[in-house]
Amino acid sequence: WQRVLDINLTGVFLSMKHEIAHMRGNGGGVIVNMASNIGSHGRRPGLAAYAASKAAVSVLSQTAARDHIGDGIRINAVSPGATDTRMSFRPGETREDRDARVASAIPLGRVADPAEIAAAVVWLASPESAFVIGHDLVIDGGATA
Repeated sequence: WQRVLDINLTGVFLSMKHEIAHMRGNGGGVIVNMASNIGSHGRRPGLAAYAASKAAVSVLSQTAARDHIGDGIRINAVSPGATDTRMSFRPGETREDRDARVASAIPLGRVADPAEIAAAVVWLASPESAFVIGHDLVIDGGATA
């Protein structure tokens, strides 16, 4: 339990510490952290440590965004839901089994393609989202809507 919390939150915190220090000395920048729809937005049985760590990433991103916008650093997070990666499979589950399982849990009826998550990250990192600060963008096909 504690190890999941420590690894996830400590990794994000230390990365941000060094990213922010570098960006302060180089004219600013953009940070997009990876949270999850499990955490601040929704919970699942048996995933307490994961949910707590991802909720912490979300809140850390929002708080740091307020702290560092004056330094020219924009910070946001994305909170994807089930995505077509190994993490979306249960042990021994086939793609067909997984797709059938999520079809009823996700209003859109499918898992996300990784490119859909990447497109949101690219947008948040781009000048087109210059007024978006401290946001946690949920990308989950409506699962937590």
